[in-house]
Amino acid sequence: MRNVLITGGAGFIGSNLALKLLAKGYQVSILDNLSKQIHGDNPDETSPLYRSVKDKTNFVLGSVTSRDDWEKALDGQDAVIHLAAETGTGQSMYEIEKYVQSNIGGTALLLDILTNCKHTVKRVVVAESRAIYGEGKYVCPRCGDVYPMERKDEDMRKGDFECHCPKCGGPVELVATTEDSAIHPSSVYGVAKQVQGQLVHLVCPTIGVESVSFRYQNVYGPGQSLSNPYTGILSIFSTRIKNGNGINIFEDGKESRDFVYIDDVVDATIRGLETPEASGYVFNVGTGVATDVLTVANTLCEKYGVKVPIIVSGNYRLGDIRHNYADISLARKILGFEPKWSFDKGIEQFANWVNGQTIQEDKYEASIAEMKAKGLYK
Repeated sequence: MRNVLITGGAGFIGSNLALKLLAKGYQVSILDNLSKQIHGDNPDETSPLYRSVKDKTNFVLGSVTSRDDWEKALDGQDAVIHLAAETGTGQSMYEIEKYVQSNIGGTALLLDILTNCKHTVKRVVVAESRAIYGEGKYVCPRCGDVYPMERKDEDMRKGDFECHCPKCGGPVELVATTEDSAIHPSSVYGVAKQVQGQLVHLVCPTIGVESVSFRYQNVYGPGQSLSNPYTGILSIFSTRIKNGNGINIFEDGKESRDFVYIDDVVDATIRGLETPEASGYVFNVGTGVATDVLTVANTLCEKYGVKVPIIVSGNYRLGDIRHNYADISLARKILGFEPKWSFDKGIEQFANWVNGQTIQEDKYEASIAEMKAKGLYK
């Protein structure tokens, strides 16, 4: 498989993946709509990610919601790595049609074409998300493995942010989330990502196309958007700090995520493309280590040498999860994947890159105002 189409290939993950595949001798095509939220008003000037790939690949400016654009981009391809998606759990809760049309509708169009038209595609690799799990996996001393549902507004209003056993209501202990854990997304984004993966794994085997999907944890690294206020707390915090603005830490600051460095994500994705035994599998991609949000904020202030107020406010967003970190044993076993970047090492690289960037406009307050207006921010 030497001809590879990457949808969303001008994005953060996609552009890094494209460059790595080019270095390995692949012929790379990209289908991307150059969303203003990610690439700015004039991508030739405002998007280094786009500039890094536009002249090195067969670049198709178009949308995954357009059949014509799909058919143009799919011509002669051996594999599709489907990354194009609207991202942002909070925004998805009020821009519902856009998220469903792009993430589910775009994937449905791809599969409809592969099912009903002549093509040369042999494998489809699709990006799911850790968001499909909702809350991660927990152990209750009385009930065993449990999967807490979405936390209640009335509990969080009282400052009770931790998850409880959905069976007995007692305390639970967080453990790594495995691929066979319960799927119960708590956002429209998570639902859309769940359906994307299900569609690919349902349809592809019926038409003789191999399928692989990845549930990426919180991906970060040099090159990610510093101007998109809807996704990526490292970018959001960095922009706040660089503008001298304080950071509002939601809940009690102990909520945690699995932060995985971009190079490790690219490595895992390429292994999913190249490993014959990967067909039919769903893989978690993370580090297997949870880092709390307050640690992230304090670490970034230290790396930038800037002190701003860090306020643990008790504010919260409906639909946010409390904890999630990945069990990556399956990716280790099938793909031979092993993350090479610890959080400390990766955050150092990220901060060094940010220090060399022009300070971006801080749009965070506007995004919070949108959520407040929709009743999602408390």
